[in-house]
Amino acid sequence: MRYALIGCGRISPNHIAAAKKNCLEIVGICDTDEKMSADKITKYNLCDVHIYRDYHEMLDKEKPELVAVATPSGSHAAIALDCMDAGCNLIIEKPVALSIADADAIIEKAAQKDLKVCVSHQNRFNRSIQKIREAVEKGRFGRMFYGTAHIRWCRDRDYYSGAQWRGTWSQDGGALMNQCIHNIDLLCWMMGDEADEVIGMTDQLNHPYIEAEDMGIALVKFKNGSYGVIEGTTDLYPQNLEETLYLFGEKGTVKAGGQSVNRIEEWRFADGLDEPGVIVNGYTEHPPDVYGYGHIPLYADVVDAIINNREPYVTAKAGKRALELVLAVYKSAAEKTIVKLPLEKCATKDFTGRFTH
Repeated sequence: MRYALIGCGRISPNHIAAAKKNCLEIVGICDTDEKMSADKITKYNLCDVHIYRDYHEMLDKEKPELVAVATPSGSHAAIALDCMDAGCNLIIEKPVALSIADADAIIEKAAQKDLKVCVSHQNRFNRSIQKIREAVEKGRFGRMFYGTAHIRWCRDRDYYSGAQWRGTWSQDGGALMNQCIHNIDLLCWMMGDEADEVIGMTDQLNHPYIEAEDMGIALVKFKNGSYGVIEGTTDLYPQNLEETLYLFGEKGTVKAGGQSVNRIEEWRFADGLDEPGVIVNGYTEHPPDVYGYGHIPLYADVVDAIINNREPYVTAKAGKRALELVLAVYKSAAEKTIVKLPLEKCATKDFTGRFTH
């Protein structure tokens, strides 16, 4: 399957490794900075792979069947729509877009063109998360009461100065949209997917050189009557601490922890179907960074979805739900009110000037 990558920044090595592991034919990589592309060609020994600065030219010349979009978040939608017009299936880095309108446009065009679009919420493929999801689908929790997502990370000035788009409302958003959206996606997924109302607070406590928030806290009520608590920040000193997901149900309690929910730390179920110690010891991974190992199985799933004409495991609609939940927190914090979902329209740009100093 002919594959191309657009965007050669921080996350691109994971995409390249996943493409190679899944035996995709990498025909082109594109970045406005040719040095970034050339570096990836050399570092990952990409033979006979053409470098482009203009993705339109790459799409026209290489005609890939699958394209990964790993550019600044604010450009995801426009590039995705152009790729679909060229007949390409897509893997889009999170978030799927920065507005409800753009997310809807991606979903609609994928349906019109009969193309597969996956959003790269790769933590869904963690062994720990897959085991927890299995318990949810089997109803082992009974009635789900509430879940909590905590993302306690560090991002310093060097991180934000490394790329001018980071922390801007037009191209990124803040901690919740960039660093925390993976775990927000997991919380939403485990709690039934459909949020009903949100109340949130956001602030900028320690990063006066960015536009958006570095801390956000929210309470979510889901349509099935369960609740969610979100706490996310990039203010931790001196380094990342943890990313955890708790689920509390009538007949079960689970905690996934580690730096990126990569291990099960608590496993308690009334049905006694398994030994907690065995689960805790057997569903732990030790990835080298917070990105984990999920890109490889995510790519495998997308390739299979294309071949067998089915929906990918993480759809564009799933990506929109995570986006919408973050936007609802932003809206609630800005307007100091409870926000009902779904949102008819909302975008990160709506909050420009929110933390003007």
